[in-house]
Amino acid sequence: MFPFSFEWVWDMGHMVFFGGFWYAIGILSAGMTYCIVKAVLNTMNDSGESH
Repeated sequence: MFPFSFEWVWDMGHMVFFGGFWYAIGILSAGMTYCIVKAVLNTMNDSGESH
């Protein structure tokens, strides 16, 4: 079932699952944001490592 379905009931299993899911998504998005910001700053400052 989906959260927008009328039969949806927020029991403890759903709360734990979605809590862990959003925790993992938050960690992944924070890591990606850090990498993108660092790449942009290195490009603007020309302080990146040349190959």
